[in-house]
Amino acid sequence: MTDPVRLFLLDDHEIVRRGLIDLLSGEPDFAVVGESGVATGAAAAIVASGATVAILDGRLPDGSGIDVCRDVKSADPGIRCLILTSFDDDEAVLAAVLAGADGYLLKEVRATSLVDAIRSVAAGAKLLDPAVTERVLDRVRSPGTHDSPLGLLTPRETEILALIAEGMSNREIAGALFLAEKTVKNNVSGILSKLGMQRRTQAAVLGAEWLPKRNH
Repeated sequence: MTDPVRLFLLDDHEIVRRGLIDLLSGEPDFAVVGESGVATGAAAAIVASGATVAILDGRLPDGSGIDVCRDVKSADPGIRCLILTSFDDDEAVLAAVLAGADGYLLKEVRATSLVDAIRSVAAGAKLLDPAVTERVLDRVRSPGTHDSPLGLLTPRETEILALIAEGMSNREIAGALFLAEKTVKNNVSGILSKLGMQRRTQAAVLGAEWLPKRNH
């Protein structure tokens, strides 16, 4: 008999977690090994639980499941992360992609489809539509010009943008460039202002599109 798919549930609504536990515990090949209602400490709890698949709410009172996903993947890339959310805006999907999520589903999904999705993700499949990523890329590209939209950035800002495009947090960027985290935060604000953007995700997509890949 194969080992069950070990599940960790992250959702701030207890009634949602209870419903998911009731649903998923009824499947013979699933075992719920942990749950949480907050982002704080969730990544460490997921890793410690030995979960195979983490089912993460997109938005939480103290953070997001996407940030938790990034931390989980940094700690153990083998853990599969499925974002289960009420929000389907392009940038949320793209943020999930950049964080390394293995799937993105809306909470309106049918129970049988959710069960199938978990099995697929556990088996190594990706449940992310590449057309969504391409659509967001098209929107953030500078329209009608082949000149780089990054021309206004200083060398330091360009360097930081390249690390944002790799999915690094401000703390990770500070460590990589030997800067204070506050300095990085100020530079990120400057980058967004110069690019006319409000979200870090938008800048990450633009950076990935226009900047050369770094050699590690």
